[in-house]
Amino acid sequence: MKDVIVVIGPGSIGQAIARRVSVGKKVLLADIRIENAEAAAETLANAGYEVEAASVDISSRESVRLLVQKATSMGQVFGVVHAAGVSPSQATPQTILKVDLFGTALVLEEFGNVITRGGSCVVIASQSGHRLGPLTVEQSTALAMTPTDELLSLPFLAADVVTDSLHAYQLSKRGNALRVMAEAVRWAKRGARVNTISPGIIITPLAKDELSGPRGAGYRNMIELSPAGRAGTPDEVGSVAALLMGTDGAFITGSDFLMDGGVTASYWFGELAPKPAQ
Repeated sequence: MKDVIVVIGPGSIGQAIARRVSVGKKVLLADIRIENAEAAAETLANAGYEVEAASVDISSRESVRLLVQKATSMGQVFGVVHAAGVSPSQATPQTILKVDLFGTALVLEEFGNVITRGGSCVVIASQSGHRLGPLTVEQSTALAMTPTDELLSLPFLAADVVTDSLHAYQLSKRGNALRVMAEAVRWAKRGARVNTISPGIIITPLAKDELSGPRGAGYRNMIELSPAGRAGTPDEVGSVAALLMGTDGAFITGSDFLMDGGVTASYWFGELAPKPAQ
């Protein structure tokens, strides 16, 4: 029976990673819209991969469990790529927290129960998590360790506290990295590893929409004033994921890899730093 790679959110980044880590394995692509998963499955199948498609709502435990059941019926779950989520321009603060924060914790919990020895997971977080101001030790611990079903009840995540979509997104992505650190301890008991990648602006259809939308000027400024001076590509994210999920990355777990062309460096210490109030 072949090993299975599960890709949740098979957009440009999810597919780029799948191409790098799925040769000789079965691939299960899952998206909240089955037509998206099927379109991605056709693309990969035409490139020689053995692929199936499924729908999943990562904010629903029942839906994630059904995906786990389908994956385990195909073989041993050897790899999980979690690239699903919503951006600040797509949803309300509470929806972002439910999908990006709670949904990620749910995926890590449920797939962590079945991942096979030697397996690994990569969660796609964001540079945004690195631009959030410092959290208290108690808040960081809560994001990492609170039981999944109680996560959205944390007082500092309440609707009257988190009122801005970008703030919700930053909290979610910081929470993803913290959650992965905690889950790495649990996954190790099964002989498996889990890490996050925090990409900057990666050219995908969604990024192109953002660049031409109301936040476009800010994004273009971010790219121009970054040390790299350009946006990234899905294949570059795929290269980092292949390291983390392969044998060359066997000593790496519970880690977060920021790959943003230096945007965060420029935000904290360069030309992108917020101007002090006059």
